[in-house]
Amino acid sequence: MKKLHLFLFILTMTTAVTVSASGQTKKDTTFKIIINAKGGIYDHGGTKLGYIDKDNIVRNNKGQKLYFIDGNGNVIDANGKKLGMARKNGSYYNINGENILNTKDLDKEKCAILDPQGHNFGTAHMNYKLHACAAHCYFLEQQKKKEEAKKAKS
Repeated sequence: MKKLHLFLFILTMTTAVTVSASGQTKKDTTFKIIINAKGGIYDHGGTKLGYIDKDNIVRNNKGQKLYFIDGNGNVIDANGKKLGMARKNGSYYNINGENILNTKDLDKEKCAILDPQGHNFGTAHMNYKLHACAAHCYFLEQQKKKEEAKKAKS
């Protein structure tokens, strides 16, 4: 009888722990961006990161030039360093020629930013399809640098 009570107790506790663990939702920590119809670039929390100006140059909130895409699709930072290549179809390639991100049309106004496996990293207005993946990569790199700087200070 004691073995039955012990078995039922263990079964109940295991079930309670399983239900408790499955009830917790995993927080999505994937860095995502949104580029709206006016060229505003926002993170998934709604914080404005920068914007694309009328000359097709990406700037931060202070108006400082971050990068631009030349006529050949090369993504060039403010210091003249090539960061990668943006294709007219919305694909982005790093400086080693590896496909990093792509876009997929969602409707007539928006496209999704996807990695080669199809994971979503945000959306962009169709007017800024060329910038969608390049902007995501640029701002993700900036976020990583900030996090590394914070770790170094601790």
